[in-house]
Amino acid sequence: MGWHQELLVGFDLETTGTDPREARIVTGAVIEVRAGEQLGHREWLADPGVEIPADAVAVHGISNERAAAEGRPADRVADAIAEALVSYWRAGVPVVAYNAAFDLTLLSAELRRHGLPSLADRLGGLAPAPVIDPYTIDRWVDRYRRGKRNLEAVCAEYGTVLDAAHDASADALAAARLAAAIAVRHPKIAALGPAELHRRQIEWYAAWAADFQDFLRRKGDATAVVDGMWPLRELTAEAV
Repeated sequence: MGWHQELLVGFDLETTGTDPREARIVTGAVIEVRAGEQLGHREWLADPGVEIPADAVAVHGISNERAAAEGRPADRVADAIAEALVSYWRAGVPVVAYNAAFDLTLLSAELRRHGLPSLADRLGGLAPAPVIDPYTIDRWVDRYRRGKRNLEAVCAEYGTVLDAAHDASADALAAARLAAAIAVRHPKIAALGPAELHRRQIEWYAAWAADFQDFLRRKGDATAVVDGMWPLRELTAEAV
């Protein structure tokens, strides 16, 4: 059996914006999946402590009124999500997140913002791992495929059901199933152990970032910089 047939944990955040260093958590979900079947499910709704912009509300459907009335304090949500993820990493269970560099960087920024222990602190100084990112893997194994690479489009490519895009639970479940579908189509991915796959994704993401940065500079943006850190971008105090 490959890693894709073992326990996987899908993870997703819905947020107030698109900059992971500044956006806040609105909802989060952690879904246990084995062989495509959902086993466990935890979801959180936060009061982010700031206004949720209208364009973000239009994406995930969580209004400011609902977040304020039903959401838990943002620091408690960030802490609970971090503890949930860390418990799986301690057990060696892969956490699957589509575009992991966004969700894990945002979670890390929230932890720092609220003075809470970082993911590495909770893991005894170790980096969060293993992480499986279908976005990074698909972009490497099928780099010349045309079209969008968002979760909806890539799920369609691999025949993975996405019940409701931009719902944290639906996205987390779809991400875990999508990771398995990619492994089925690409046996060389299935053959890698989770630790080795994690290491390879660091390399693949860095290579993509360097190529994209070169492309932007050739197109005229001489100062373009594309962060190649994965699965967690470096944070500065000014960023949070």
